[in-house]
Amino acid sequence: MARIAGEAASEYVVQKQRYFHSVHRLTHLKGPFDKVASVYVPLTLVALTSAMLARGLYNMSHGIGKKA
Repeated sequence: MARIAGEAASEYVVQKQRYFHSVHRLTHLKGPFDKVASVYVPLTLVALTSAMLARGLYNMSHGIGKKA
């Protein structure tokens, strides 16, 4: 029984290898969820950083948030 499961697992791996070798895209965009990690996460970081920077500049220019 374990041997059959091992053969099925190795067949699954071979099937996935064939798929990834046949796709003609950039290596980091081959999987179905890889676009999330390589596109949406950096865009989110840029958006948050820009918002925080804009808020800080606004507060500095208007003198908001001074300690004393």
